[in-house]
Amino acid sequence: MSTPPEPPVPRYGTGALADLPPAVLASLGVPGAVDVLGLPPVPRVCVLVIDGLGWEQLRAHPDEAPYLTSMDGGPITAGFPATTVSSLGSLATGAPPGAHGLLGVQVAIPGTGRLLNCLRWQDDSVDPVEFQPVPTVYERAAADGVETSYVALRQYRGTALSRATARGARYRSAQGLGQLVGRAEAALRAGDRTFVTVYHPDLDSTGHRFGVGSADWRHQLRFVDLLVRQLADVLPPGSALYVTADHGMVDPVDRVDADTVDGLRDGVALLGGDARARYVYSEPGAHDDVLAAWTAVLGDRAWVVSRDRAVADGWFGPVGPGMLERIGDVIAVPHAELAIVASEREPWLNRMVGMHGSLVSAEQLVPLLTTFRQ
Repeated sequence: MSTPPEPPVPRYGTGALADLPPAVLASLGVPGAVDVLGLPPVPRVCVLVIDGLGWEQLRAHPDEAPYLTSMDGGPITAGFPATTVSSLGSLATGAPPGAHGLLGVQVAIPGTGRLLNCLRWQDDSVDPVEFQPVPTVYERAAADGVETSYVALRQYRGTALSRATARGARYRSAQGLGQLVGRAEAALRAGDRTFVTVYHPDLDSTGHRFGVGSADWRHQLRFVDLLVRQLADVLPPGSALYVTADHGMVDPVDRVDADTVDGLRDGVALLGGDARARYVYSEPGAHDDVLAAWTAVLGDRAWVVSRDRAVADGWFGPVGPGMLERIGDVIAVPHAELAIVASEREPWLNRMVGMHGSLVSAEQLVPLLTTFRQ
């Protein structure tokens, strides 16, 4: 068994997704906001979030995305885990996952012995405002007189995840690309200073179903490129458009089934996270045995570390009060062509082709592209 490479740590504070929101606030003149990205001052900002548009995937398909490829900018890191929930939390708060607490798709609800699926949020006992307690950048902007809007699909309006990540912004429902552009244009013109976030999910869902680089994915990328071009065309004077994403994506060819492989169930109370970033919650007294078993089974195909090691190494950024217990006692993060599935508990996950969550560059690096209208 070869020694796995050292896991790269997201560039919190110097070039991560969590650094974009405070930089935007600073560019809008909001007091106290820190800009480590060097954004220019402007009165109107639109942040377009393309779910699943990784930097490496974009660079590999310039013919499908000529407008995106022509834009200025480069890569930043998403944060760990590289998944939608955590990245939307960072875009909402300007804080890394360890601070805002949306630490993955499935995390433990401390003291309950239950998992919370932060996408579906089917546990009404968990208040999203308490679970994600960090004030949003929309609340901060609005307090300084900035008109804030969030443009996304109607079905996300009022959901628990939206209350955790979009509170403080006026929610503008949009079905289809034309409505996204129209709602964004109206929102940008709604005041003398405006901050608009536009979220588009279709590239991610296409990748999950058909795989990154599939014909379906490439055709969807062409629509994304058209969306960006149309948004740029309707920017009012004094506007900046920033295009980014929540994570990249890979198509793992190997599967390890935590529900059937010997040793991966022993001493495990809960299995959370996702196929490329697993949280393993051990039963009392079983931590060392669980860590040893998962390390032995996964070998050099994954980073398998204790929670304390991952936190100390900065995977999550600074961890806020009460957030530590949400993270698994053992964390298993594939860096090879591997997905850690659970066929009995999560049959839907095993059917996915494209996946994400890991610390590898294909999943961590996302674009930060810019265009301006003077």
